[in-house]
Amino acid sequence: MAASYTPKLLTTLREGYSVASFRADAIAGLTVAIVALPLAMALGIASGATPDKGLVTAVIAGFLISALGGSRVQIGGPTGAFVVVIFNVIAQHGYDGLLVATLLAGLILIAAGALRLGRMIKYIPHPVVTGFTAGIAVIIGSSQVKDFLGLSIEHVPAEFIPRWQAYFGAIATVNWVTLGIGVGTLSVIVMLRKLAPKWPGFLIAVVASSLAVALLKLPVDTIGSRFPDMSAGLPMPSLPEFSLAKVAAVLPSAFTIAFLAGIEALLSAVVADGMAGTRHRSDQELIGQGVANLGSALFGGLPATGAIARTATNIRSGAKTPVAGMMHAAFLLLFILFASDLMAYVPMAALAAILFMVAWGMSEYKRFVALLRMPNSDRAVLLLTFGLTVLVDLTVAIGVGVALASLLFMARMAEAVEVDAGIAQESELDAEDMHQRDALPRGVEVFRINGPFFFGVAGELLDTLRRVGSSPKVLILRMRLVPLLDASGVQALAEFVEQARITGARVILSGIRPQPFAMLKRARLGRSSGKLLYTSNYAEALIAAAKIVEEA
Repeated sequence: MAASYTPKLLTTLREGYSVASFRADAIAGLTVAIVALPLAMALGIASGATPDKGLVTAVIAGFLISALGGSRVQIGGPTGAFVVVIFNVIAQHGYDGLLVATLLAGLILIAAGALRLGRMIKYIPHPVVTGFTAGIAVIIGSSQVKDFLGLSIEHVPAEFIPRWQAYFGAIATVNWVTLGIGVGTLSVIVMLRKLAPKWPGFLIAVVASSLAVALLKLPVDTIGSRFPDMSAGLPMPSLPEFSLAKVAAVLPSAFTIAFLAGIEALLSAVVADGMAGTRHRSDQELIGQGVANLGSALFGGLPATGAIARTATNIRSGAKTPVAGMMHAAFLLLFILFASDLMAYVPMAALAAILFMVAWGMSEYKRFVALLRMPNSDRAVLLLTFGLTVLVDLTVAIGVGVALASLLFMARMAEAVEVDAGIAQESELDAEDMHQRDALPRGVEVFRINGPFFFGVAGELLDTLRRVGSSPKVLILRMRLVPLLDASGVQALAEFVEQARITGARVILSGIRPQPFAMLKRARLGRSSGKLLYTSNYAEALIAAAKIVEEA
């Protein structure tokens, strides 16, 4: 148990940390910092904040995620998944509201880790994850059109359709110089990915575009002109203004942030395990993510989580331990302290081009297309989640998507569960199952339940009893193939027993497994209740049934 809550940093240090390991971690940390620098600024701006907020997040949260997380090579910071949520929270509740939501999300993540919910994240249906991820990608891409084209729009609507109406209404105001910078930056990034994938394409493209703007004195928007009061260095930590009304208002967004942080962090950790041959600790990873979000909020930063692309870069750069992620944060801090004046020359169109690439990487279009070839139920969940993400709200999309996927899953499970009163036809069952009614004494009826007995199928047992129409002296329920029984199933069994009692019949459960038996015991339907007779197998049930019939 204690090992599950031990940060991987402590584990690696106990194993022995050499100078060679530090050298490898330092090189990897510098490489990731070079990649993260323009990305953090771009994500800060796309979220409706300022570039320095993205950098603060990358430094504080990035350091804490590596120091306290459950993965050896995870890199944390601001990610595209949060852009939509952050933008909406700031628009509705101000930046203080975002800080409160981030603090609450941190507490939720810590609680989730403490309650060992780390492994539960993997049960989120794949169509839901793909749908809202692709939806976020579309929103991120559409949010950058103004800066990429240099459109003259005083206020860009937050909603998707009104936003594009505003774009089309202002299409005549395209700044061709700005568009040229954006296209040039995008071309450099794409070209470097093909010809020199190991080079830091984002940074090279941003430096090239910044030099072009500064040397040629091009009339385009830059970070300096858009954010003239951007602060250098780290702010002092402080708590945002709290009130019960504000907490209640941002709580749904806090759960969404925690949900996204947990999903992306654990997904990134799984990808890292596959690449590096390691094994992460999911519960400790959630706790580390929670502490990192608390720290980021205290320093005025944004929500943070594990970043798959930066984590992959860290591994490919030779990272050995979590120290690499901590070094990445340290190098970013040095950039902030000593290169903030140079950042003012970065053109907004260049950052828009970077975010186009981020959106394309997030879209997972191959998975999206593959899911469109799946059954109608999966396709419906995918498209509904995607549509709600783009057109309505991410929180609504996740809630509706998970609820619909769960209902469809339960419907499929209910179809798969059998309450059989006839002769079994399944070839994989043994001879006892194939002839379950052959040796029945007169006045005895038998049912076999095959599959999890949960609320989706609980009524089937009572319906089957009604269809029999007779009033037997003994009812045998064969439970050997029931691995799970929930509260609704227990209630159905209790009603079944009560109806049998009214008609003067006894109920025998044969071959019941530990989990169903424990549930019945909790409901006071155990052996000591006298309401049910338990036998270890069907043969014993037949003997007990014959005895009851004789005594009657």
